[in-house]
Amino acid sequence: MFAYDRGLRLLDIDLAVDIPRRQPRGFISHAHADHMARHELAFCTPATAKLYHYRLGERTTREMPFGQPLEWGPLRLTTYPAGHVLGSAMLLAESADASLLFTGDFRLGPSETCLTATPPQADILIMESTFGDPRFRLPPREESCERLLEIVRGVLADGATPVIYAYALGKAQEVAALLARNGIAVGLSKEAYEISLIYQTFGCQLGDFQLWSGEPLDGRVLIIPPRAKKLACLAALRRISTISVTGWAHDPKHRRRMATDHAVALSDHADFNSLMQLVEIVAPREIFCTHGPESFVESLRQAGHSARVLSTESRPKRG
Repeated sequence: MFAYDRGLRLLDIDLAVDIPRRQPRGFISHAHADHMARHELAFCTPATAKLYHYRLGERTTREMPFGQPLEWGPLRLTTYPAGHVLGSAMLLAESADASLLFTGDFRLGPSETCLTATPPQADILIMESTFGDPRFRLPPREESCERLLEIVRGVLADGATPVIYAYALGKAQEVAALLARNGIAVGLSKEAYEISLIYQTFGCQLGDFQLWSGEPLDGRVLIIPPRAKKLACLAALRRISTISVTGWAHDPKHRRRMATDHAVALSDHADFNSLMQLVEIVAPREIFCTHGPESFVESLRQAGHSARVLSTESRPKRG
């Protein structure tokens, strides 16, 4: 049913899945750069298509709205919300003999900015496992959100500007929506601002946000990507306090590595417990893991599951 050779491919229809190299036909689970390329024909959800065009230019796409099956040769393809970023999708491929669920990057539980993940059951599960180390049992989302709000309010009360490091697609909008819900306005880097406008066209309200062009932001929070933390124009803000917002912040060493004043463990990926929970929901007979530590496979085996790392050796027979 599938093969892996520098990327996942559905054999019966020769469809590349999240391969970041140009392909004749490619499914894109979401619009992060390491999951897409300028394919000749890209299959994705409507929101991902819009973000794909924004990031890589106008391309030919076939839109796959959630829950609307696409019959293609011997396969039926259906997208389900993945809860990662706007438009992010899991892909269910069903043949007469078997079903396969590819998760892409995902998160279980609520989100400020995208639909909650709804994984279906499948015979074969190919799952992202970024936080597959048991050390990454993240604190409850509500606790992390309250911690971020506490830091931001404290910095603003002290007359300084909170500067939050968050990726331009996904995390920036999640943080902006959380702050807006609590009456806090934000300034955004150019890319995050333009992506936020796209979010709003899909009904995701992000509150009071504006494009930051280097000027002081009295009473606003600045959200910029991590790579921008050395921008010279940050000096215009005079006093700042920096905050890294990522699941990796659960590691006590993260704040020092990032050289930030604060770190908050708020992630758009499933943590270790959620990864295990997904397996129970999908109830597969076979599991293949990708984008995570190989030790997660052993955790699954110890829990009684048939699991292995997705690799060139991971080639089950058709059906």
